[in-house]
Amino acid sequence: MRIIAGQWRGRKLSFPDARGLRPTSDRIRETLFNWLQPVLPGARCLDLFAGSGALGFEAASRGAAQVVMVESARDVVGALQENAKLLSASSVQICQQDAASYLAAGSGPFDVVFLDPPFSSPGLLVQSITGLSTPGWLAAGAWVYIETPSNVAEPALPVNWMPEKQKKAGQVAYRLYRYRGTD
Repeated sequence: MRIIAGQWRGRKLSFPDARGLRPTSDRIRETLFNWLQPVLPGARCLDLFAGSGALGFEAASRGAAQVVMVESARDVVGALQENAKLLSASSVQICQQDAASYLAAGSGPFDVVFLDPPFSSPGLLVQSITGLSTPGWLAAGAWVYIETPSNVAEPALPVNWMPEKQKKAGQVAYRLYRYRGTD
């Protein structure tokens, strides 16, 4: 995986061949981060299913003030830690924890949230949306990115998550929402 833009532009990172690990493609990341570029500098970001770290490291490279990466798989966490060390990514915090446990503990609010759970576990997306709907997780005007298989319907969302952008690329649908709450 390579970082597309920002301070680490062109840097290549490695990650383990773990079951269900599916890094967001360069094409999708480029579109997503073009959408988010105006809001990333100084933002506090949450990459709830970090996996390869493609989304979190890209956000940090493009000026996010803090990126919290949450990942449950020990070997994947080890690779994330090695990549953060390689980049001297002081703005990146890596938590070895499952998403539900992390959301139960609380440490918001976040300005940008990336939700790209394993496609084989659709219930994780619903759980995460419910957890993030708890007051305090999303800053007013926060952006929430959701990636799903293209053959899956748009998930049920809270009424204050407004759709902003959406696209499909091959087997993947990706959507960007804006939180219209006042936390």
